[in-house]
Amino acid sequence: MKYIDIVIVGGGQAGLAMAYALKRINLDCIILDENSETGYSWRNRYDSLELFTPKAYSRLYEHNYVGDEREFPTKNDVALYLKEFKKSKNLKVMYGEKVIKVSQKANRNYTIVTHNSTIEAHQVIVATGAFYTPFIPDIHDASIPITLHSANYRNANQIPEGKILIVGGGNTGVQIAAELSSTHEVHLSISKEPKRISTTLLGKSIFWWFDKLQILKLKPNTILGEKLRKAEPLIGHDFVTVLNSVSIHGKLEEISNKVAYFKGKSSLEPDAVIWATGYKNDYSWIKVENALDIDQKPNHHQGISSISGLYYIGLSWQRNRASGLIHGVTEDAEFIAKHIDKNLNTRRNK
Repeated sequence: MKYIDIVIVGGGQAGLAMAYALKRINLDCIILDENSETGYSWRNRYDSLELFTPKAYSRLYEHNYVGDEREFPTKNDVALYLKEFKKSKNLKVMYGEKVIKVSQKANRNYTIVTHNSTIEAHQVIVATGAFYTPFIPDIHDASIPITLHSANYRNANQIPEGKILIVGGGNTGVQIAAELSSTHEVHLSISKEPKRISTTLLGKSIFWWFDKLQILKLKPNTILGEKLRKAEPLIGHDFVTVLNSVSIHGKLEEISNKVAYFKGKSSLEPDAVIWATGYKNDYSWIKVENALDIDQKPNHHQGISSISGLYYIGLSWQRNRASGLIHGVTEDAEFIAKHIDKNLNTRRNK
């Protein structure tokens, strides 16, 4: 069995930032990435995806994008950026290594099992990110033959003619609804009227203002933090397009016999459904006692697990509002790296 002191599970922006944070303090680690190359998960998203954070707020450390930092990067820009970041920092990545089990040995080391190998590590950092497994609520009977999650949406060409129902009023659902409205009859189901903010204010990125006003530093357990977590705003102008070009319905309650029923007793017979209903983290592969709570979510405080040697990074609201953004994982990675280094120094001095 191969031994590696620190293993990072996940090769996205969180895993890369974590690996670089450890490298900066001379701690050796390796990233296990289930994909075939760095940036693959970004390249695999819908074609028109553009971040609502400008390049200046979509970077790791001080590693800059090519071009104007005020521009909004596309999905391919982000994929290329991450690939170049990994190369320039000379980070160690094992590709095609999907982790299927992490368990703890009697000596408190960890055993990491992938489809291809088994590794022993003293410490494991879970960097699979804030959004992992596509979630579709169990309120449909599969009677509509063309149904897909937004994770599998690429462009309008894959969507048939007719009435298209998009379920979910977050940024992704609204962006797809706005895009399809130029070619299809689109219906959008939302639970409540969203709050909207522009990408710019007085000539500055809204994230510049968030930064200056310390909104990105809001902690999850503060009054303002809790309010923001419950009502994340839509960013950008897509909802204006939706208001002008899309039929908006209330919360979807059920799809039965090819009919969608909404709150308020309205209904629709859609020809296709796109579920923009978000993601759920799946931690069933972590077989470590007390690592997960009763809801199968990580037991942690700011990314530090209650189990020695186990850490998390890239979680939404892990330490603050910025944690789930590319921009925010740098500080989270530094925080965890310092904790690991402190523990190692304590162990050495005993």
